[in-house]
Amino acid sequence: MGERDAPIVRPEAGRAAPSGDGAVSVALFPFLAFAASQVGTPGPANMALMTTGAGFGLRAALPFVAGVVLGKQLVIWPVGFGLMELATLYPGAFVALKYISAAYIFWLAWRVANMRLATGATGGKVPGFMAGLAVHPLNPKAWAMITGGFTAFVAPGTPALQATATIAICLFMVQVVLHPCWTLGGELIARTVTGTRWEKFLMWTLAALTVASVVFVLFGGGTP
Repeated sequence: MGERDAPIVRPEAGRAAPSGDGAVSVALFPFLAFAASQVGTPGPANMALMTTGAGFGLRAALPFVAGVVLGKQLVIWPVGFGLMELATLYPGAFVALKYISAAYIFWLAWRVANMRLATGATGGKVPGFMAGLAVHPLNPKAWAMITGGFTAFVAPGTPALQATATIAICLFMVQVVLHPCWTLGGELIARTVTGTRWEKFLMWTLAALTVASVVFVLFGGGTP
């Protein structure tokens, strides 16, 4: 008889699995849920997009929207390579940073739950591409979200280029969908939700999605 076939080992659901060359990966679908809840959450960038859309309309604001989307890449790549190097040299520090980032994101979620929408008509010249490009590098929420994404959803030992490219592509796709929605819907949201009971429900729902995605990874089967 020939050699017995080796058993097939399947990774646990929701956990980043090693590739054929021994490299580990990113918890892709939990990270996409996390990214959607974060990018869809009111914060400095989305409030700027919503206000710009309310004052100038989506078409006029498109250069600003493009700048906001691409500006996050200016944060992702330096953070990704720095944190992956830290994980390789000091695995314990990587784990500690994971929980510190999660705690800070929980705090941000609490702030979001108690935030209320507010927009107003703007005057003057519509903000352009360069104005949008500066939004995320100057946004503490963006730095916290990206740091939390790397520490909570990327397994230690994942090559820096693989991890950073995955995070960058996922965030780019989510931003391309959601940022124009905030811009287009700014005036509508302000008119129909602000000051009603649905406003509080919306904010608590977005905050709950943020917390749930992080809790799933830390305790329910994300990256180790």
